Amino acid sequence: MSGKRSPQQDSHKDHWKRLRQRFDRDGLDGFHDYEVVELLLTLAKRRGDCKPEGKELIRRFRSVRGVLDASPKTLQEVQGIGEMSVFVIKLTRALAEHYHGERMHQDTSPLGTSQAVVDYLEVSMGALDRETFRVVYLDAQNKPRAVEILFEGTLTSSVVYPREIFKRALDHKAASIILAHNHPSGCIEPSDHDRQITRDLILTASFLDVRVLDHIIVGANSHFSFADHGLMQEYRRQATAFHESRRRDT
Repeated sequence: MSGKRSPQQDSHKDHWKRLRQRFDRDGLDGFHDYEVVELLLTLAKRRGDCKPEGKELIRRFRSVRGVLDASPKTLQEVQGIGEMSVFVIKLTRALAEHYHGERMHQDTSPLGTSQAVVDYLEVSMGALDRETFRVVYLDAQNKPRAVEILFEGTLTSSVVYPREIFKRALDHKAASIILAHNHPSGCIEPSDHDRQITRDLILTASFLDVRVLDHIIVGANSHFSFADHGLMQEYRRQATAFHESRRRDT
């Protein structure tokens, strides 16, 4: 059997080499989305043309992010995408989340307004198909002590127990917390329930000397910050008024 490479194999190898040279020179600047996915797939399939799979994945999932967020099952519905290709895609997705998690923990700016925490939450929660409630626990310098998933709900709601949130805050010796949950529907507007639970948690926190810095709702491509919209300040004023009314009544 001849050991010679076919012209088609040489063409694929040259194409892969050109993609790599472009990346080495300019990063991903100038790459089409399908070329980004194609370059990623070459890590799983060094031999063969990955362009058809790259184009089909972008056609089906619409963006590089959509490809990374897709489930293994739906990825393998695309012809030519096997277990190794799925592994490379999901590993890349996990590395992105890990990177943003480390960046959040190493960020030196106050996390109440930090883009690092927002980036981490959007990467880790934006593609979830179930509503999930997370809490970032911070020390007195607003450095993260822990990030925990405390509650998971249905597609439309989750059950939040203030006692569990603040039990964990005391366990972590947290001075402040950031609340976060996702809306799988993609709509980031807070519901009446979202507003009420935020009020309740701020009031509860005021009894425990723990500060609630923000509540962030994560959608597929955007987020809503209660602090940025002035709601945290409003709810803190309400909590202060409640305490003052109690003092007057005693």
